[in-house]
Amino acid sequence: MLELLGVPSIVVTIGVTVLLLGLAALMTGQALAATWRPYWHAIPYSFLLAFGDRFLIWGLFGGDGLSATGYVIDLVYLLLVASAAYRATRARQMVRQYPWLYERTGLFSWRARAVSADGGSA
Repeated sequence: MLELLGVPSIVVTIGVTVLLLGLAALMTGQALAATWRPYWHAIPYSFLLAFGDRFLIWGLFGGDGLSATGYVIDLVYLLLVASAAYRATRARQMVRQYPWLYERTGLFSWRARAVSADGGSA
């Protein structure tokens, strides 16, 4: 299984991919949402983070830097982390910045506030 991913051990995968680059993907998603950038910007950044992950695994731990399977799995994980961080930050941002228009409905979502018949919020 680890040969398929191109990593020398599961500890390297957890340390580099899950913790180090996962934190970088989390911060990337938050930064994109906080600066009102569109979501699609997370995609090329995730490609670059996955490339950096393969480079670190190859350069520091002697893993297979050219493992296509490992790259794709890293890319999917990092894109999921960046996407979740983007959506959670955007939901928090919308409700905090426009409290008269939106209310929070979950970790990743918001909705328009109900308007009463007299024009005020219900």
